[in-house]
Amino acid sequence: MPTKRNQAIIYKKVPAFLRGMREEAGLTQRQLADRIGQSQWWVARSETGSRRLDVAEFIEFCVGCGADPAKALTELAKLRH
Repeated sequence: MPTKRNQAIIYKKVPAFLRGMREEAGLTQRQLADRIGQSQWWVARSETGSRRLDVAEFIEFCVGCGADPAKALTELAKLRH
């Protein structure tokens, strides 16, 4: 079973991935937040790693950016190495 330290190392790539997805969609944090019914603060904290997204939130983030969640997860999984 992975340790918390190892989980944290793997998770380090997620915030930048989220930000890149939003920027690629041409959205500001506020625009994305409005699309998914969250606050700009929530988006900002998700993109800096101050908060972690659960699977349902990840899906909403993707959909808000116009990305296919399954494809986004596949891309994210490739970054773990």
